[in-house]
Amino acid sequence: MSEILNKVALSGIVTIDLEDLIPDRKESSLDIFDQLFQGLILREKDFRTWVKECEWSVYTEHNVAVYCSSDAVIPTWAYMLIASALRPYTENVFFAKPESLPALIAERALASVDALEYTDKRIVVKGCGNREISNHAYVLLTNRLVSTAKTVMFGEPCSTVPVYKQRK
Repeated sequence: MSEILNKVALSGIVTIDLEDLIPDRKESSLDIFDQLFQGLILREKDFRTWVKECEWSVYTEHNVAVYCSSDAVIPTWAYMLIASALRPYTENVFFAKPESLPALIAERALASVDALEYTDKRIVVKGCGNREISNHAYVLLTNRLVSTAKTVMFGEPCSTVPVYKQRK
């Protein structure tokens, strides 16, 4: 009787799972509109009091989008003050509207992917998992990989969709 071989394991295919690269954290948003006087003006003294008294611990280990939903001109220091108040609870603070948050999270997480690590490798980017990953993350990762990888595929090693093949 012949030995059973795992052809996928022997193929040299490297699987990348974006769930492993992008931390799973709750996403929260913080609209400072309610801190504006008559919805138009940020009063420094009142704002600083709010920052001092706010219960920031509710954002522990969250990805937080900080923004203002009105067209008021908000000084840059106001966002900086919020970021510094959130820092003891999370380092994942973004100046962004909530709908942009998944893309920014992906950009931050994938910035550390070293494309040279995948030089001349056959890569499968895992396509399904336990949580939703933004399409933006898949595009970013692909953009990084095509500069060095031999091939990039999408799916599972046993069933892939070819995405990129290095020209000879």
